[in-house]
Amino acid sequence: MSSHDAAPPAAPSRSPCCLCWCCCCGCSWNEERRRAWRASREDKRQPLPSCEACATPSPEDVRSWAQSFDKLMHSPAGRSVFREFLRTEYSEENMLFWLACEELKAEADQHVVDEKARLIYEDYVSILSPKEVSLDSRVREGINRKMQEPSAHTFDDAQLQIYTLMHRDSYPRFLGSPTYRALLLRGGSQSSHEA
Repeated sequence: MSSHDAAPPAAPSRSPCCLCWCCCCGCSWNEERRRAWRASREDKRQPLPSCEACATPSPEDVRSWAQSFDKLMHSPAGRSVFREFLRTEYSEENMLFWLACEELKAEADQHVVDEKARLIYEDYVSILSPKEVSLDSRVREGINRKMQEPSAHTFDDAQLQIYTLMHRDSYPRFLGSPTYRALLLRGGSQSSHEA
């Protein structure tokens, strides 16, 4: 038995009805844990708190987001505002996928990595997912190969591709959006009141 066929402790073994790991045929090897994971993930899809609830970004932070996409993505408040913007464009799944990949990369327990990798695949890579992200065939094939023995870096190429897509496509529209302009104006009015 290879390491990718081994089930985590106290989990039922995977049904041997097929060889795919995309779980498109309903042969889930761990349905109970998947239900628990989905329930916890549902909480993440609740309406996002406003930027003020997260931590009000300083006017300097808001202005820095226009300097570089990296600065926006490294700011928790920036990611929150950008995610809200992506939701209005019906592309929130790009941020959700990117965040899921970041969470996966921080995981050290191999059993948890296996489970999270399969769930990320089901939620964002599988062609059957309503939240499928746009990946080219080369990256998809690479993920399919890596899913035989998932690691914390299984989705690195896909994450970079989605990051680049958000940077080139959504980010310029975000900078011109009423949402971002309002944050800039609010920061400008705060600065003039403080002077």
